[in-house]
Amino acid sequence: MRTIISFTSMALVLMVFIVTPAYSSGGGSKKAHKMVTIEGGEYVTISGTILDSHKEPVGEAAVGVRLNGHDIMEAETAHNGHYIANFMVERDAMSDASLELEVHKTSFAAKAMHFAGSDFAQKGDHYFLAEDVMLDRVLGPAFWISTIVFILAYVLIAFELLHRTVAAMLGGALMMLISYTIGTINPDFRIYSFERAISAIDMNVIFLLMGMMIIVGILKNTGVFQWCAYISYKIAKGKVFPLTVILMIFTAVSSAFLDNVTTMLLLTGVAIEIALSCNLNPLYLLVPLVLASNVGGTATLIGDPPNIMIGSYAGLTFMDFVVALAMTCVVTMVVLTFFVKMVWGRVYSKAEASISNVEEFTAELKEKYKIYDMPLLSYGLVILGFAVFLFLSHGYWHMEVSVAALAGASILTTVALLTKKIDLLHMIEKDIEWPTLMFFIFLFILVGAVEEAGLLAVIADWILDVSGGSYLISMTLILWVAAIMSAFVDNIPFTATMLPIVAYLSTVIPGAENTLWWALALGACFGGNGTIIGASANVVTLGIAESQGHKISFLGFMKTAFPFMIISIIICQVWLMLFKPA
Repeated sequence: MRTIISFTSMALVLMVFIVTPAYSSGGGSKKAHKMVTIEGGEYVTISGTILDSHKEPVGEAAVGVRLNGHDIMEAETAHNGHYIANFMVERDAMSDASLELEVHKTSFAAKAMHFAGSDFAQKGDHYFLAEDVMLDRVLGPAFWISTIVFILAYVLIAFELLHRTVAAMLGGALMMLISYTIGTINPDFRIYSFERAISAIDMNVIFLLMGMMIIVGILKNTGVFQWCAYISYKIAKGKVFPLTVILMIFTAVSSAFLDNVTTMLLLTGVAIEIALSCNLNPLYLLVPLVLASNVGGTATLIGDPPNIMIGSYAGLTFMDFVVALAMTCVVTMVVLTFFVKMVWGRVYSKAEASISNVEEFTAELKEKYKIYDMPLLSYGLVILGFAVFLFLSHGYWHMEVSVAALAGASILTTVALLTKKIDLLHMIEKDIEWPTLMFFIFLFILVGAVEEAGLLAVIADWILDVSGGSYLISMTLILWVAAIMSAFVDNIPFTATMLPIVAYLSTVIPGAENTLWWALALGACFGGNGTIIGASANVVTLGIAESQGHKISFLGFMKTAFPFMIISIIICQVWLMLFKPA
């Protein structure tokens, strides 16, 4: 019963976010106005788009119309910034009319524009005027409140003072509460509306993660990942360094197609057991695997959460990521191999000398790590292959990657249920990481608030001013800032913050094209290798190790991982300068 209630609660919360209707996506007003009919009168239509200083649309802006000093009507812009005001006037009133168009919204300076009747185009009894309006940002109470709440939520997440899902939910809820209480009394304190908060959620990211969690959750019931660890040991013939390299390659490739968090969840326990059997401190094996997982996950759209977010926001395809980043990741993996040999080579050699009977231990692993459900594995691999095909070709089908993931997950779940291979409620409760999905939902709401209030616009303007509009400087800034920040703050919230900033810079800096997106992806993903809290895969892996008595300190991990992170970012810098992938 508790399982059913838990799932039902989560499903209901998720459905609220999915089905809550946002305001019209068309060019009309959110508010419905009944036009007053005047016998023999003239129709007037004023329309256009409200933009900010970055030429981005401003939604939910109030557009008021005054005729000869009298208020006629008020409209509200849709999320794409479009507005349309329709009204009627007395016959011949437009010939000497004086109209005023006033636009205002919290965090923007109000703007008024004056027109005469002669400024309108006329067709019969219908007068038309198309007028776009640009608003300037104002750093008012809504800006400062949203910034403070955002920073506090960030601190709670970064230093793990509160569970990150709860911290993000607290921040988002607090911003909406202030908007609807104090903001109702004084509009200067209104940060954003509930509709704007819901529209900020990227359901493509949510559904992609959910689909991949289901697929991997079913596949792990076959024993395939433990079997792969046994095969790696067998191929290495008991040699610890070759074993480490094989496991690193397997981890990197798996992370590219499954995602690095899931890969490390599945491999950590097996890696610890193999390390102990080789008389090796498990941390000497786990740290290289974590580094490899973050490098491998960078190569594809679905390998690392920051890439999923970037791809969804920028409209980049699976193959765009592979073409632009895969070779960089291959080069970095080669460098990582030499780095691991240099740091732990002597430790591996000492462990090899302590293994007395390789053949006996290999036989023991073979007996222990078997594939115990070959039919389900066969179904799973075929369906996973189909999903990967859709990932590779989703640009051709004009299909979101989440559709491919959900299609694969639903088909595999159906097959597993019909063959009675899984417990549905157990899969829903245990294999789908609901806290992670909810974290993403509230994180999108949190970032949407500071975007609405203008914080991200201020940061973008700062980067643009510092770079002087130079592609090289802006690319370098994004790459290194992303890397350093992601090392000390979880790269997921940092990436969410940077998305609209990079989108703006990509449009105003000559020659930037998609390269700034690759700089953000490489910086956020590789930067996650810098510290224990830099990436979710790090936290998951070392958390499991600590629960089994193998703890590494923050500085102990950083002493080894941070230098490699710096080396990998230097490789990215050179790569982006020389090849500038489009």
